[in-house]
Amino acid sequence: MTEDTYKTIVGQAEGIYTEKRSKFIAIALPVRTIDEIKAHLEVYQKKYYDARHVCYAYMLGHERKDFRANDNGEPSGTAGKPILGQINSNELTDILIIVVRYFGGIKLGTSGLIVAYKAAAAEAIAAATIIEKTVDEDITFYFEYPFMNDVMRIVKEEEPEIISQGYDMDCNMTLRIRQSMMPKLRARLEKVETLRFEE
Repeated sequence: MTEDTYKTIVGQAEGIYTEKRSKFIAIALPVRTIDEIKAHLEVYQKKYYDARHVCYAYMLGHERKDFRANDNGEPSGTAGKPILGQINSNELTDILIIVVRYFGGIKLGTSGLIVAYKAAAAEAIAAATIIEKTVDEDITFYFEYPFMNDVMRIVKEEEPEIISQGYDMDCNMTLRIRQSMMPKLRARLEKVETLRFEE
């Protein structure tokens, strides 16, 4: 993976793992914010209110620095960590994996739990569609109308996504392009007469 791409999942995916009559249901969800995560957790905690444990782990942001693992009453490090381990070994981000455990009456022991939570999370990831996304940056600038052709030529050649454009007293435009291509786009725009960037 290059510096300006990251991997995440498209849509919800589920996996089931059973061990000694204990049932582990894993749900992988694409998420962008802590609020989304909280909302999902609330939904699944209500949905599986009769389950013994609802454990989870998440990873947010392309830099993969915002993460958390929660054991929800299982012995420390036996649930959330193995789930997070699966997120990490697949290099995923913007993902929440919830693993719901229905206790089957036979204790699995710490190593058994680690294996089960890891396997359930792996099942959900295996069922998910993984995509690579680019890390994008936005740039906003203003220019005078006579220089519209110069700007449009750059847009056509560099192929950024046009987020917005306006034509008031001055023309303005917001473009989005992957991080590694921004310096070139910016350097070309700087050469256009009258063009100034929004600070």
